[in-house]
Amino acid sequence: MYSTVAFHGDLAELLSAEYGERPLINYDSQRHASIKDVIESLGVPHTEVGRIVANGEDVPFSYLLEEGDRIEVYPLVPPVDPTTPTLLRPFPLSGYRFVADVNVGRLARLLRMAGFDTLFKNCLSDEELARISAEKGRILLSRDRRLLKRRIVTFGHLVRAEDPRLQLAEVIRFYGLERRSAPFTRCMVCNGVLVSVPKSEVMDRLEPLTKRYYENFYLCPDCGKIYWSGSHKEAMLRVLQNFVFGNREGPKEEADHHCRPER
Repeated sequence: MYSTVAFHGDLAELLSAEYGERPLINYDSQRHASIKDVIESLGVPHTEVGRIVANGEDVPFSYLLEEGDRIEVYPLVPPVDPTTPTLLRPFPLSGYRFVADVNVGRLARLLRMAGFDTLFKNCLSDEELARISAEKGRILLSRDRRLLKRRIVTFGHLVRAEDPRLQLAEVIRFYGLERRSAPFTRCMVCNGVLVSVPKSEVMDRLEPLTKRYYENFYLCPDCGKIYWSGSHKEAMLRVLQNFVFGNREGPKEEADHHCRPER
């Protein structure tokens, strides 16, 4: 009454501790469960799976496991395009938009710095995060496997890196976003899209030295934060150069307009 389930790529590293990192598992098929439930019972979130082959044929998550089945489970292969339909995910997203949980909150801020629409509120529950991902068409970013196993979540990514900068590089590479980056166009605080404003319109909110040394300002219409090219410019540019563009040609000096917010 057993079937074999083989995990390829780095999926074996996600198996529950009781299975170690064995690439091939004998699974009791008496329960006649869906292959999605089987994969997740072994510890691997369905969001990390890119292809499932049963007895030599590609199958969807709903495939019911039968006695003697030979199952091959493959990871998603970068660059992953969530806007293209697949057998496992037949209803694609309209674009690359994210929602992040509290475990990757600093990653959310860095993604915004790189210009990506990233929703983050540290008060959101797991239920709310899953619902937002499903209903709003956002890729759920998390280091919590249980969250990504929620049934209504279709698009998500289990972030492996611990350092937020390496997490940024991981997400950029995983989704092939290097050429989609629009640095310094979003508010790092609330995710709003920044607009250019005349200095005269924000003069009364500026500190004396800011008034004296800076001329170009940007405003977040959503939360009212004011941005200009401040002392954090070089450090932020280095992060983008090293972790987004991989030392290829990155953002220009004139594009660094919101390196420091006026509170």
